[in-house]
Amino acid sequence: MTKYREVGFNRRANYDYEILEKIEAGVVLRGSEVKSLRTHRVSLADSYAGLSRDGEAFLYQMHIPEYALAYRTNHDPKRARKLLLRKKQISRLVGQLKKDGLTLVPISIYFNEKGFVKISLGLGKGKKTVDKREAIKEREWNREKLRLLKRR
Repeated sequence: MTKYREVGFNRRANYDYEILEKIEAGVVLRGSEVKSLRTHRVSLADSYAGLSRDGEAFLYQMHIPEYALAYRTNHDPKRARKLLLRKKQISRLVGQLKKDGLTLVPISIYFNEKGFVKISLGLGKGKKTVDKREAIKEREWNREKLRLLKRR
């Protein structure tokens, strides 16, 4: 198992989407963004990934706040960030996103064992409200089972 240090996690991803496949990608960042990530200051709540017309993948709306000590060379907190994927991966994603109507959702962002920033993307299908209610019922039933087993 690979060792990594998780920086941020998107809790809404598994609630709003049924994740069919996970993909790991690198992220092009500036120095002040990396320093801000090392302090665990990131929000993946409203972020999403998309493909441009040039055949490149980008991450949109990920909020990395400005680093306080980098007053001259700071970054825009919600700028689009390029994702590092291989051409084969991008071409496969283009087909799946167009054909199946799937979405690329960021799940978590972390530093890998070499110290590089990586992001885990999920190829997901949007859940309907009925599916969300089923997930809630399943989760509550599992909690209740654990409570009953604990009492015995």
